[in-house]
Amino acid sequence: MKVLVSVFNNLYTDQRVEKICKTLHDQNYKVELLGNSWGGLKPIERPYPYFRILLKSKNLKLGYPEFNWKLYNELLKRVDNKTILYANDLDTLLPNYLVSKKKNIPLIFDSHEIFTEMPSLKGRFTQKIWRILEKKLLSKLKYFVTASESYANWFVEKYGVEKPITVQNFPKKQISSVSELKEIEEKIIIYQGTINPFRGLDKIIPAMQKIEKAELWIFGNGPKLDEYKQLTKKLVLDKKIKFFGAISPEKLKEFTTKADVGISIEENNGLSYYYSLPNKISDYIQARIPVLTSDFLEMKKIVENFNVGEKIQNHSEEELVLKISNILRKGKNFYRDKLNIAANELCWENEAPKILQLFEKVVKENFH
Repeated sequence: MKVLVSVFNNLYTDQRVEKICKTLHDQNYKVELLGNSWGGLKPIERPYPYFRILLKSKNLKLGYPEFNWKLYNELLKRVDNKTILYANDLDTLLPNYLVSKKKNIPLIFDSHEIFTEMPSLKGRFTQKIWRILEKKLLSKLKYFVTASESYANWFVEKYGVEKPITVQNFPKKQISSVSELKEIEEKIIIYQGTINPFRGLDKIIPAMQKIEKAELWIFGNGPKLDEYKQLTKKLVLDKKIKFFGAISPEKLKEFTTKADVGISIEENNGLSYYYSLPNKISDYIQARIPVLTSDFLEMKKIVENFNVGEKIQNHSEEELVLKISNILRKGKNFYRDKLNIAANELCWENEAPKILQLFEKVVKENFH
């Protein structure tokens, strides 16, 4: 059975898509992944074929239509009557939907977030276009997956669709080989992810002036990177704050295990953020480091259920300094047992069976 998976990115750091493709590949599905050149063509190695569509557009307003048209043609070239289409996020859904109707083959839609509620679209004309597309297509979908329980509930309330299957984007299980962690003098606070607005970075950078004997390591690229580097220089914090850019997931894991606390302090600028459970939280937990999160629905569930860190009530400097200092004072050893329990539960090994069950259902309902 062939599976054509499509996503709007260059495939380099998309761990959710990689895990799903690998899970299917390991079960002998013939997986082919289609991405694009947005953000550059960094070399990647995968055990299954992939193809990146070259985009000429220099901005997303033109990039999305160009990609959708080219993706439609690429899908038509590759499909046969034993194909399942797998569309990741709203920005790949239309071409997949049209091909599935034209060729009478099944389509699975995986919404990693609430695309139309992302801060980057808020109040813009393009938000209206995406909303029209979302409203028209979601009610026509038979197989629907999303990345958090809160997202699933929102889609049901907003569009009256049958509740999507929740497949959370947890990392693969990492075995903690450290029996007793040495406490060192200089502590490390880590942020990993896109350097976007409303991620709390403009609040944590000034707060570093008051967090003693600690460094902030920032991993990732994004539209706000230069601005935050300038802010760091302006506050003369170059020795306390280090920007590493985007690195491979494997290297990132090594750095994360060295940290003392991982931060995910998104601000409430749209439902996509408020209902999210960012990947980085479970990445930190697998690396056995405690977390500081926003007081959002899915994030606080993790902190409260597993006692693996703290949550902030607001983004004030006082609150950030207090909560981070609390975690650093207790140290990683204090959280170790709780992190082990959380890591065993919040892992891909517990999510992969949901994907495989869904594919078995799709095959049974469409190819027998």
